[in-house]
Amino acid sequence: MDNSEILVSLDIGTSKIKVIIGEVIGDSLNIIGVGSAKSLGMKKGAIVDIDETVHSIRTAVEQAERMVDVHIDRVVVGINGNHVQLQPCHGVVAVSSEDKEIKEEDIHRVMDAAQVVSIPPEREIVDVIPKQFIVDGLDEIRDPRGMIGVRLEMQGTIITCSKTMLHNILKCVEKAGLTVLDLCLHPLATGEVALSSDEKNLGVAILDIGGGSTTVSVFENGSLAGTSVLPIGGYNITKDLSIGLRTTTEEAENIKLDHGYAFYDDANEEDTVAVNIIGSNQKEVFNQVELADIIEARFEEILLMSAREIQRMGYDDLPGGIVLTGGTMSMPGSADLAQMIYQTNVRIAIPDYIGVREPQYTAGIGILKFAYKNAKIQGKEFSGSILAINEMEEPEQRKPEKAKPMKEQKVKEKKEPKLANLFKYFFD
Repeated sequence: MDNSEILVSLDIGTSKIKVIIGEVIGDSLNIIGVGSAKSLGMKKGAIVDIDETVHSIRTAVEQAERMVDVHIDRVVVGINGNHVQLQPCHGVVAVSSEDKEIKEEDIHRVMDAAQVVSIPPEREIVDVIPKQFIVDGLDEIRDPRGMIGVRLEMQGTIITCSKTMLHNILKCVEKAGLTVLDLCLHPLATGEVALSSDEKNLGVAILDIGGGSTTVSVFENGSLAGTSVLPIGGYNITKDLSIGLRTTTEEAENIKLDHGYAFYDDANEEDTVAVNIIGSNQKEVFNQVELADIIEARFEEILLMSAREIQRMGYDDLPGGIVLTGGTMSMPGSADLAQMIYQTNVRIAIPDYIGVREPQYTAGIGILKFAYKNAKIQGKEFSGSILAINEMEEPEQRKPEKAKPMKEQKVKEKKEPKLANLFKYFFD
């Protein structure tokens, strides 16, 4: 196993922190290790406790390490939140070589030129995503290296985020004994796995519904057109169940995972569960229809809020439809409920990799794929993400004080019609 072909993604979510080890062979990706841990220091997509977040990161990393028997040293970190902003950029340089062949150096120069923009002091450039290169007026070039030309241009998107939010994330990763190899925007990562090229070109919305937040992103003409994060997700469904069933949050979460159904009309009345009533030794039996009555109401709210957010971005008609992913979409009946509300083509995106065929892993795998693809375009070197155990000087427990310094980041009975029916033709 060549270490230079190994990448590790770190997906810091509200409900779970996921670490995925991927091996790149040619242009194909193999998943060789996965680790996940309950996220203790996050709320609504933001870090609220650094020490608990660090502990959760270490737990997830150690689980992935044990699976592959390696030591993870460097990771590609996914970032998300409403503090992230996109803005177009344009760079122009003259080809420097005497024979006018475009080389790696010219790519770096035009990328640097595109970043010469004015941004507020409280914001920081995370990355520059090339949309196309233009060589002497010829556009829609993906990789101009090796071409002959005099003038090289690049049109792309600059991703900026809040310095405070970014540095909190980086501090957590550093305290966990890891070095940040690169940063990757969640919607771009998710789109890499969940969407086809045709969907991105036609216009499509992708909803990544996680535990504490929902990321709404719109792709058009092959690139990310807009993204927003709503502070509502699967945890809100758990809270509703906890209140409605009068039980603990932990038991409500287990009931949601084992017996939950998102679409009331198709719920099974025969599926029952005995629930411990909080504050007493009594148990009460509920069936799946009663659970679905609680779940559907909150799930419907999440979908309708997402639809309003898409409209706020200025999109009423999306030929590519709606693509759903994220851990909450593992619940049966989710696609049927979304189909009823949106009245357009709807599907759930699930990664097609052994061991991670669940919607919750879409972003983590996407981070690996997008980071590798972007590194090839920008000429970045990805190496040394892991060490084999026998190569380590200190195979004992990871010690955060010995972490490498962070490299500088470059910038039954039918229910009565409800609110959903008012949105029957939401995207018509």
